[in-house]
This record gives sequence, structure tokens and C-alpha cells, in this order.
Amino acid sequence: MNASTININWHEANQRHLLAALAVIRCALEKYNAKEQLELQAQQQALHEAAAAMSAPSALDRLCRIFNLSLFERDLLLLCAGVEFSGEFAKLCAIAQGDPQRLYPTFSLALAALPNPHWDAIAPNSSLRRWRLIKIGEGSALTLSPLRIDERILHYLAGMQYLDERLAGIIEPLNFAGDLVPSQQALAERVVGVLSQTPKTKLLPIIQLCGIETASKRAIAATICKILGLNLYVMPQQVVPLVASEQDNLIRLWTRETILSPSALLIDCDEIDTNDIARATAIIHLSDTLTESLRDRTNGVLILSSREGMRMSQRPAVRFDVHQPTSKEQSAVWQEALIDLVPQINGQVNTLVNQFNLSAATIHAACAEAAGYLSQGDEKNITGILWDACRVQARPRLDELAQRITPSADWENLVLPSAQKQILRDIAAHVRQRSTVYETWGFAAKGVRGLGISALFAGASGTGKTLAAEVLAEELRLDLYRIDLSSVVSKYIGETEKNLRQVFDAAEQGGVILLFDEADALFGKRSEVKDARDRYANIEVSYLLQRMECYPGLAVLTTNIKSAIDTAFMRRIRFVVQFPFPDAVQRAEIWRRIFPRDTPTQGLDATQLARLNVAGGNIRNIALNAAFLAADAGEAVQMKHVLQAAKSEYVKLEKALTEAEIGGWIE
Repeated sequence: MNASTININWHEANQRHLLAALAVIRCALEKYNAKEQLELQAQQQALHEAAAAMSAPSALDRLCRIFNLSLFERDLLLLCAGVEFSGEFAKLCAIAQGDPQRLYPTFSLALAALPNPHWDAIAPNSSLRRWRLIKIGEGSALTLSPLRIDERILHYLAGMQYLDERLAGIIEPLNFAGDLVPSQQALAERVVGVLSQTPKTKLLPIIQLCGIETASKRAIAATICKILGLNLYVMPQQVVPLVASEQDNLIRLWTRETILSPSALLIDCDEIDTNDIARATAIIHLSDTLTESLRDRTNGVLILSSREGMRMSQRPAVRFDVHQPTSKEQSAVWQEALIDLVPQINGQVNTLVNQFNLSAATIHAACAEAAGYLSQGDEKNITGILWDACRVQARPRLDELAQRITPSADWENLVLPSAQKQILRDIAAHVRQRSTVYETWGFAAKGVRGLGISALFAGASGTGKTLAAEVLAEELRLDLYRIDLSSVVSKYIGETEKNLRQVFDAAEQGGVILLFDEADALFGKRSEVKDARDRYANIEVSYLLQRMECYPGLAVLTTNIKSAIDTAFMRRIRFVVQFPFPDAVQRAEIWRRIFPRDTPTQGLDATQLARLNVAGGNIRNIALNAAFLAADAGEAVQMKHVLQAAKSEYVKLEKALTEAEIGGWIE
């Protein structure tokens, strides 16, 4: 007999058992009303027979056991259920109470009509009321108030399992587990071991899954629950009640859910704002007290998902750090995901693994995205398609923390002395070959410190620092993100490191190029340590350098004043590129390349234009403004348009155009 047949048979037997139990209560009511003198013994015999036919305990028997209901409490609950299942019960209640309007049970009626009555069944701390199995309506007295069975309990008696509707929108089921890579499967089994080996005399510990990859942590949680036979539900941290009464109500409802159906709750704190003290406190209180009232220790597993872990105040917690799959595991996931899609990709998987540090879920998502292009017959550039799909998959979290710059320049657009260009090409070579040198040639085995590729771009505003970063991004086919360090640095102790940690954690998935603007905001001369703020400022710098040294991608710092950077920090940066103010020859070359091929020009003299003593960024502004002026006049771009645009730019720079710069431009 298969599982589905057993399940159907249980539901049928459960219905028969429930009907037999209700018949006993109906008989008691009818006997109390003296309408019919039915023999309770016959109905009770039928109930025993229905119970004997059950392949597993009925929902009613389970409910009575887990909530420790007395015979009277059981019958009272059935009386309330009978009114919901059959109109005959409502009529019998009205007759018994001598009022045709009182089509509902009361505690007074139950005490009079049901066997084995006891007063404390209706006490506030009784199981019926503590666990809200029944509800008490408004009435002239407690014993005369209408009683009604809770809807969740009513459906449970009928053999139906579902999440209490009062928890909908707060707690949602999480069914997808997915296949874990071996290292994550081993972690899930370690968690199961901790939970299984906890002595029954002690509280189950809170399980903390820490790391940046939400999908992996959820898959691990789902696997843990699958092994333990638990249903898994997730609650986002932003819906955790802050008001004590609302939180107590949530705890009571969820605890009852875990009693009715063995379940685990995953509280997702991955995006929690550490400055939101009230919410963090509420989550800790909820976590500390949530399952202490559980009757069955196999239920009520609590899992916290966060980036860095949270300190509990009362209940023990065990922390497990969730890491990305190893390179070998990622390679295996790629092979499996692509075997049916593109069998011939096998030899090129290492290219993707070396650049992108992705979870199994993200790898499958990238393959699904690439499949759309392959379905159109574009299989010649499969590596490029997968590469771009990986870039897209790694973006979402970083897009919230930094500005993504779409590269639009190549080496031809970059006008620099040959020495500076060569350093930039060296940087590109280091990024391309880092896997070969670090892994294949063994440099990584000597330690991860100093393996990060860092560069300092120094020079006046407009000399091409950001443009050079764009050229590198275009050359390496990587995303470029700009982070304004002046906005990252915070006056609050610990906040700067938190901001930097979020940026680096998000960037590590795709090995993107990070461009930190305004490095002098953080990398100034180390101050003399006079107070805690000075000491913490130096810690912030050390933290940034530490992350840069371990970052698997390229991190670029920019500064307008190289001398403002402490020499001790300079030693820890691998490349330094000085961007000089362009001389006349370089300015002429910039002018020759500044206008796009499709822009109509007439009579432009690059040599004369180069006499404008401005940097490349200003030249671009002047060229763009001149193009708008020419387009508005319906003409090609001419020297007169550039002159007008130059005057506007010089006003912005608070400079005056000299005769040496514009003399002889226009006859």
C-alpha cells in the first residue's frame, strides 16, 4: 500500500471517528433535553470501533494528547465543533437552554449536559483558553457567553493542515530546498547533529546561519528541516512586531502552530539595519522566548539568518558560517547545469569559476538566462553569453550600495603618457592571470594576504582617473562600480566598517572593479591618537586596506592630492598611477578624439583648441556643450561654438580666457 493510499484511508477513517465522537455529544444533548432516551453506551461503542479502525491516531486524539485535554474539555470542544458541522447541534443547544435565539453552546450548558464536568476547564490558564482552542463571545456572564471553536482547530479536527490565517503575510511557507553542494550538505548535517543531541532537559539552541548568500542559507535551512521532518516557514525581520502585546500574540499563535504541525521558523535578518535598535531588540526578545512554552521538544526549531550573527540575551545560540561553494564545487555545479545545454563547454568552465564566486542557485539562474540566447541559435559565443549572465546575476545586491558605471571607452579614448598606459595594461594582466599565478603556480598557498589587486589613481580632477577605470572594465569585460568614500565614512563608531563590509561582501560574487572616489576622505595622514575617535579612524583605514588585500577583484582608489595619502598606506597598494595634467600635445590629441564619428564638424583646429589650458574632463564638457549649441543652430560644430562653450566652462571654473588661449580662433 503506497503513502497516498494510506493518507486517503486515514482521512476517511478520521472523518468516521469525528462523526462518531460528535454523535456521542449529540446523544448527551438529546438525553439532557429528554427528547429521546438514547443509550450512550451504544454510541460510545461505535466511537471505540471507529478509533480501532484508525491506522494512526485521529486528529481529535492527537489534539487531546498534545494539549493534555481532559474528557470534559474534549467533549466541550466537540460540542463547539458540532455546532459548526451540523445545524442540528445548534437547535439542540437552543432547546437545552430554553431560548430559540441561543443557537450556540455555553459553559453553563456544558456543565449541565456533559459528563465529568469541572470548573477550571474555562479558566484563563486552561488549555482551551491558553491555546485559544475556543473563543468566548460577549454575554451577561462568563458561563452564559457564546463559545466558538477556533477555525484553525476546526479544520485540524477535520484532517486539514494549513497555516493560521492570522499569520498570513507575516510567516510564509518555504518549501524549496534544492541540492546542496557537499560542503553545505555537511554543514546541514552538523546542524541536525546539534539539534538531535541536545539533552531533553535543555532548551534547543537557536541556530544562526551567517553569511552573505541568502539563497544558500535558505537551502541549508530547508535541508535541515527535511532531515528532521519539519515544515519550514520564513518571517522577514521587517514584520517582527515591535509592540509587546502584538509580539506575545505572535508567539502564542506560532507556538500553537508548531504543536499542531512540527515546524521550524527562519527569521530572515539579512537586511536588518543595525541602527534600528528597536527592531533588533524585538527580534532578540522574540528569539529568546519563542519556543520556551513548547510542550513537544521535537517541534519549534528556530533559525536566524543574518550576515554577521546576533547576540542572544537568554537562550543559547549556535553559529554556523555559510560560505560560498568551493571552486571545485562550483565547477561541478556548472558541469551539471550545462551538460544538457552545451556539452562542449566543459573545458571553459574554469574561466567562469576563476572570475565569479557564485552560489549553486546563482549558477543555475545564470544558465537559465543563457539558455534564452542559446535557444535562438547563438552558440558560437557561449562563453561570452555565460560570462555576461554571471555579471547580471551578481549585480542586484551591489546595485543598492554603489553606482554602476557602464564603460564606454577603450584604449583609444585614453590619452596618457606611455608609462602610465603601461601600468594600466599591467593591472589588466594581473586581473586576467591571477588564477594562474595564485592557484596553478601556488602563490595562494603561502597566504591570502596581499593577493588583492589594488591601485591608486592620483591626479587633478578631469585628468582621466575614472576614464581609465572604465577602460579597464571594458578591457576585462567586468562591471565597474563607483563608491563615494566621503558618503561611506560615518561619524558613528563601527558604521564605516559596516558600510565597507557590505560593499566588499556584495562585490566578491562577481569580482567587479570597485572604484573608491575621494580616497583622501579616509586615507589622510594618520592622526595622532588622542581619543577613541582618532583610534577608530585608523581602524577604519586598516579595515579597508585589509579587505582590499584579500579582495579577489580589482579595487581602485582615486585622489586629487597624492601627498595626502600616508606613505604607510601606500606600501600596501600594489599599483600607483599618477595622472598628469595634459600638456599641449596631449590636449590636441584629446580634441582629435573627443567628437564621435557621427558628429558633423567644420573647421576645427586641434592645435588651436589645445591652447585651452584645461584637463580632459573639461575638454569633454566643452565639446558636449559646443555640440548642443551647433545642433540648436542647425550647423556643424565649428570653432565659434567651441569658443562659446569654453567661455561657459571657464565661468564655472572661475577662470578667465586669455588671448594666448583663444587668439586667432575666429577671423
